[in-house]
Amino acid sequence: MIELPTLTEQRVKKPSWLKVKLPTGENYRKVRKLVDEYKLHTICESGNCPNMGECWGEGTATFMILGNTCTRSCSFCAVATGRNKEYDQEEPMRVAQAIQLMGVKHAVLTSVNRDELPDKGATVWANTIKLVKQLNPNTTMETLIPDFMNKWDLLYQVIDEKPEVVSHNMETVKRLYRKVRPQAKYERSLEQILKTKERGRRTKSGIMLGLGETEAEVLEIMDDLVQHGCDVLTLGQYLQPTKMHLAVEEFITPEQFDFYKTVGLEKGFKYVESGALVRSSYHAERHI
Repeated sequence: MIELPTLTEQRVKKPSWLKVKLPTGENYRKVRKLVDEYKLHTICESGNCPNMGECWGEGTATFMILGNTCTRSCSFCAVATGRNKEYDQEEPMRVAQAIQLMGVKHAVLTSVNRDELPDKGATVWANTIKLVKQLNPNTTMETLIPDFMNKWDLLYQVIDEKPEVVSHNMETVKRLYRKVRPQAKYERSLEQILKTKERGRRTKSGIMLGLGETEAEVLEIMDDLVQHGCDVLTLGQYLQPTKMHLAVEEFITPEQFDFYKTVGLEKGFKYVESGALVRSSYHAERHI
């Protein structure tokens, strides 16, 4: 067991429960080889996910399409910001083939934001889902998608390929949006979840805790998500990836995470994953 990297500008002491396993084992090496061989990106690496060792050790990974540079500059995210040079039309097939070789039963796909593209990346998204299904007919799928800037025709282009779960993360409470997600809008993300639900898809969202939100604000966003048709909710501890990102304001206790899970289920979510090391795709296969 190793401790996570020391948080810079730390305002509270790191608790003892924030520990992860070193990435080891045959399955981990297999996934590592396939990711490198097929020149694929994963949010596991780009996002500095603390669960990479566990998930890769179980033979699963969250593939990140449309490159590994995002046009947005969210103050919590470790993914690089800038203009992405990649727009690889062959990427959908490589992702589908890698999932086939891994024998994945439940695949998770996500992407950076590509706001500079006319279709915001929707065509690559739709083609990737289609090819994954063609090559892996028995594999279920979750897609963690961007907001497409309220271009609902682009949203429908993607979700009409019928992935089993469509996820779009709120990330934080309404009051903190300008600070945490300056290029996103709270109401826009809620509307996207609603339109996804109205289109007949199973919906999911996630939020980070420890950014200075209050308990009342967490309960408020839960209510907003339920009212907009969200089926599955994940809650995890925010961890500062570099000194250039927002500092941790608070470490949420396991008891508080348990409380949020209980309340979330009472409010109407069909499934709630809540814990310090929970991330959007953690135990994603359970969300179907």
